[in-house]
Amino acid sequence: MKHLLLSFFALLHFSLLAQKNCEYSTNITDSIGSYKVTKEYMISEKNFAGTASYIFFSLALTDGVPTLNVQLIQKSKGFIKANCFDKNSKLFLQLNDGNIISLIHKDQENCGTLLRDDKGFDNRVTTGEFYFLKDSFEKLKNSPLSIMRIKYLTDVEDYIIKKEFTSELNTTIYHPDSYFIKNISCIEN
Repeated sequence: MKHLLLSFFALLHFSLLAQKNCEYSTNITDSIGSYKVTKEYMISEKNFAGTASYIFFSLALTDGVPTLNVQLIQKSKGFIKANCFDKNSKLFLQLNDGNIISLIHKDQENCGTLLRDDKGFDNRVTTGEFYFLKDSFEKLKNSPLSIMRIKYLTDVEDYIIKKEFTSELNTTIYHPDSYFIKNISCIEN
């Protein structure tokens, strides 16, 4: 009985930690429809030899259709390879429990925008909008992420998802492995 009670309190504690208030960067409802997007959250950061790359996620709900918005930012003084999204692009999320969730890209080609900053760095910003497949929400709510694979037009890249990291960009502590556990409820109907 004591173990059952302890298990119950542990489960209650975990579920309370997993729930949080949703923070939206946009939340609009008008005569045309509704649109809400969570604030961007850093999932990956790589800094090596004067080159940096960042991946941010945000969740959106447009007239009842949930999507994952992905923003890739690459920064370098050297050549930056363009990784393009197209109708065949996919995003694969492997969970700690072994499940693999596939998301399909919106049928819109995007190779990013190249911008030069005042310090002489080239910055490529590429965005993609991915659709969730049926029945993926429950799996994403119940298991942390371990690996992410992005299939671009001409390339495939894998990312190990960390449990926690402190960003060199803004010194914020991120917990990317639990991103969906904490945020997927923000776009559920």
